[in-house]
Amino acid sequence: MTITQQELESRLWDAANALRGPVDPADFKTYVFPMLFWKWISDTWVYEHDMALEEYGDDLDDEIEADYHRFEMLEGTLWSETTTKVKNLGAEIASTFQRIEKANPRSLAGVFGDVAWGNKERIPESALLDLIKAFNKIKLDPTTVSHDLLGAGYEYLLKNFADESGKKAGEFFTPREVVNLLVGILEPQPAESVYDPACGSGGMLVATINQLRDANLDHRTLRLYGQEINLTTSSIARMNLFLHEIEDFEIKRGDTLRAPAFKDARGALRTFDSVIANPPFSLANWGADRWATDPRARYGVPPAKNGDFAFIQHMIASMTPDSGRVGVVMPHGTLVRMGTESSIRQKLIEADLLEAVIGLPPNLFYSTDIPTCILIFRANKSAFRAGKVLFIDGSARFEKAVNRNSMTAADVDALVDTYRSGTKSADVDRINVRLVPIDEIASRDFDLRLGHYITVAAEESADLGSTLTAYADSRIRRIAAEADMFRRLQAAGIDLSAIEVSDD
Repeated sequence: MTITQQELESRLWDAANALRGPVDPADFKTYVFPMLFWKWISDTWVYEHDMALEEYGDDLDDEIEADYHRFEMLEGTLWSETTTKVKNLGAEIASTFQRIEKANPRSLAGVFGDVAWGNKERIPESALLDLIKAFNKIKLDPTTVSHDLLGAGYEYLLKNFADESGKKAGEFFTPREVVNLLVGILEPQPAESVYDPACGSGGMLVATINQLRDANLDHRTLRLYGQEINLTTSSIARMNLFLHEIEDFEIKRGDTLRAPAFKDARGALRTFDSVIANPPFSLANWGADRWATDPRARYGVPPAKNGDFAFIQHMIASMTPDSGRVGVVMPHGTLVRMGTESSIRQKLIEADLLEAVIGLPPNLFYSTDIPTCILIFRANKSAFRAGKVLFIDGSARFEKAVNRNSMTAADVDALVDTYRSGTKSADVDRINVRLVPIDEIASRDFDLRLGHYITVAAEESADLGSTLTAYADSRIRRIAAEADMFRRLQAAGIDLSAIEVSDD
């Protein structure tokens, strides 16, 4: 008997709540997702076994049965076999996960993460038993829960865990309205490749699949790739994609800026049709010391204390040279900061790679309340947009909430339609748009502040870190200019003793 989405979500949340008290809500995802994934592959294996037995009866052998299963489950690794153990249950679960991963080295190696299941200080056995009892109430085989339903349930948990985690949620979860906006703009097509270099829990990649499904296009030909530095989060991403019935994907764990994981046979970066990401904002200690000779730094080496333009340049280097496009979420500081970043910004604009700057509503994200935007880059712009940059202010399109604002589906659709048309529609309100020639941007020293080019509903402001960085850059330039001036005056024989010089 199938269950409804509401019933599934209720039962999944009951399972998570079984940990409440002894386990910090920010850690719920660490324990719940591996257990959910194990329960799903176990229940599915039993269902497939029963199907094979019904068809072949006594003639069923291991070779025939193997064709029925997506994953191999060794004897003793099924949910019903391990969860009934009465001694050292956490250690038994850890051992079971290791056996499952070893039995499926190509698909499941490392998928369960590195949780210390036997550490009773982190997860008491009583909490583990309560979690198991809650999952025992949920049957997860295909006759009860479809892939679409299960995928929606997984997304429901991710959203709830993000709400519980507060600012920590920014490490693994991007608000789905922002994800849908990015995917709607980039429009991945069947047979294309999509890459997220900071993939978190895999939401951007899942959304590309959902968009093609909703448009009745063949999503099975999409090829999905992602890299994530956090082991637990990369495991969550892999489970997410499996549960959404996605098979052609690669999620690799590692530091994208220091050690990009996707390279071709010659050791060069692999390229993809769509590159999409919400990377960590203004990342310090990102590995600038290695970028002096890095081919990704074609437009300049970003400052060591801020990796925003490192992610941008990595993504641009990762898009196909003919039809590639990039969509990235960034703080407004990337639009205005001076120094090295200003130089990089200028070169990207002069290369005619920047297609659009889209101002987002305030307070959308869990991890920050600073102003944010979406930057769109294209390897080849249309003839109409060549030599120009599209500025869109969407900062007024949101629903106000207590902890975090949100965008409705209508808000997202309005921004996507505005981006595609490049003009303001008469039936769309609270959005301003203008296609600006690069010459005009150059006249403003390549400052991309939206308010320079269009009317902005929400007040623009750079984050404090960006403001301090801009101040420091300006101060250094002023001191250098003064020093050069005094050298020239001294060389001209002018007496400088009466001139007071300040280094403040």
